[in-house]
Amino acid sequence: MKNSLTSTVVTGESGWIGWVLFGLAAAVALLGVWIWRKGRPFAQGDVFRASRISSGNRLFPVQVLITSTSVVHYTPQWIGKLEETIHMAHVASVKIDTGLLFSSVLIETSGGTHPIACRGHRKGDAVRMKALIERYQTDYYRQGAATNTQAVSGR
Repeated sequence: MKNSLTSTVVTGESGWIGWVLFGLAAAVALLGVWIWRKGRPFAQGDVFRASRISSGNRLFPVQVLITSTSVVHYTPQWIGKLEETIHMAHVASVKIDTGLLFSSVLIETSGGTHPIACRGHRKGDAVRMKALIERYQTDYYRQGAATNTQAVSGR
């Protein structure tokens, strides 16, 4: 009789432990999906994501979107996001600091505020970011010069 009581207690405990382990596995899976979703590109177009193995980008890698009119620095957070946008006309300079594995990109503004600092990008991505910004600035100022010429000539 004592033997059957002991086996009932062990079966009840192992069932409880199984549910706890199942709950923990489900929580870890849910956390993994949450982190994966936060790390996906946040927009269409030229989005550059920092590497997850670089410092400061382990869970939520920083992303930079470059469009023909602006540069968007996007940092996902546990809840919400941190987003900073600079119009292409206000980008003063782009600096690339290349390390052994990763590059840092520093985008300074003409307004004198804090520059956008992006760390942990591949060298090719950093060079492409700078080239895109320079190309979009050239196009922006070319269009502005054409518009000003038409306004001065009265046409």
